[in-house]
Amino acid sequence: MSNLTTIPITEARKKLFQIAKKVQTPGIFYTLTEKGRPKVVLMSAEEFDSWKETLEVMAEFPDLKKDMEQVEKDIKSGDYKKYPTLEEVMM
Repeated sequence: MSNLTTIPITEARKKLFQIAKKVQTPGIFYTLTEKGRPKVVLMSAEEFDSWKETLEVMAEFPDLKKDMEQVEKDIKSGDYKKYPTLEEVMM
């Protein structure tokens, strides 16, 4: 579960080191606003890298969600044996 805090950029400037420490906790994000409009989101570098990697995987495998749902259905129905084993894939 994520926790999003929204504050003005001017307030964030005063609390930058506190905010930088807080966003090190997974799922903690800050939206900084200017004149009441969202301008930037702050998150930890580790969280950003994770999001970036997820987007790269999703772009590389656009049908991944659909494929995973199909595999889950096949497992429940016992039809999973049609998939190759890891050993077969690695040959």
